[in-house]
Amino acid sequence: MSQVPTVTLSHGTTMPRIGLGTSPMNDADAERAVRTALELGYRLVDTAENYRNEVGVGLALNDVPRGELFVTSKFNKRGHSVDGARQAFEASAERLGVEYLDLLLIHWPNPAQDRYVEAWQGLIALRAAGLVRAIGTSNFKPAHLQRLIDETGVAPEVNQVQLSPVWAKAAEREFHREHGIVTEAWSPLGKGTELLQHPVVQEIAQAHGRTAGQVVLRWETQQDVVPIPKSANADRLAENLAAFDFDLSKPELDALAALDGTAKPAADSDRSGH
Repeated sequence: MSQVPTVTLSHGTTMPRIGLGTSPMNDADAERAVRTALELGYRLVDTAENYRNEVGVGLALNDVPRGELFVTSKFNKRGHSVDGARQAFEASAERLGVEYLDLLLIHWPNPAQDRYVEAWQGLIALRAAGLVRAIGTSNFKPAHLQRLIDETGVAPEVNQVQLSPVWAKAAEREFHREHGIVTEAWSPLGKGTELLQHPVVQEIAQAHGRTAGQVVLRWETQQDVVPIPKSANADRLAENLAAFDFDLSKPELDALAALDGTAKPAADSDRSGH
C-alpha cells in the first residue's frame, strides 16, 4: 500500500498531498471508487452536498478507521449564514455517517447572494466547536479571499480551484502562498482538454518512463498543490497515487508551466461541472 506524503495546514491539521475526487459519481459508483481507492492507500476523499453521493462515500469510509481518513465536503449557497453552515455540516455528517469532518468548504462564493462572509463565520464557529478540523473555500478568487480575511481576520486553510498546466492559476497560487492557504486542484488532469496528449507532456513522460497523468500530477505536487483527480478505475487510481517517487527538473517544470492558457477542448470533451 502506497504511503502518501502530507502537508500541515495553517491551523495544524495534517492533510494528504493527493486525494480522490468523486464528482460526478452517483452513490453506487462513489462507494465502489472510494472503496478501491482506500484499499490502494488513498486517505483523502473529496465529496460535496452538490454531488449527491455522500451516502455512497460514507458507506465506503467504514472500511478504514476514522482516524486514518481525511474527509472533505462542501456546502451550497443556502448554507451561507452562521446557522446555515451548521445545518449544512450536520446534514453532510449524517449522510456520510461521521461525527466530524476533516475539512469543510464553501463550494462557491455566490457573490450575487453576497453572504459568503456569513458562511465563513459559520465555518469558523464549527472549527472552534471541534466539529470540523479544518475550514476552507472552493472556487474563490483572491478578492473573495481578501474580503474574508479583512472582515474576520481568519484566512481559509484551503482554497480548491480548477487547476492544471493549461489553467495554472499562478496569481491565485501566489496569493494563497502569501496568506498560508493550501491550493487544492480539481480537474488536475485537464479534463475536457487535450492536455494529456500534448507533445510536451508526452515527451516528459517518455523521458521518465511515466504516464502523462503522472507527469501532470507531479508538476502540481512539486509546486505544493494538492490534486484530487477523479477516477473509478483501479489501475488509474494506483497510477495517480504513484506520482511522488520521481522529480521533474526545472526546465521540465517551466515547459509545463508554459502551457498555461493553451487549453484545447478534447474531441470527446465532457464539461460536467464541479
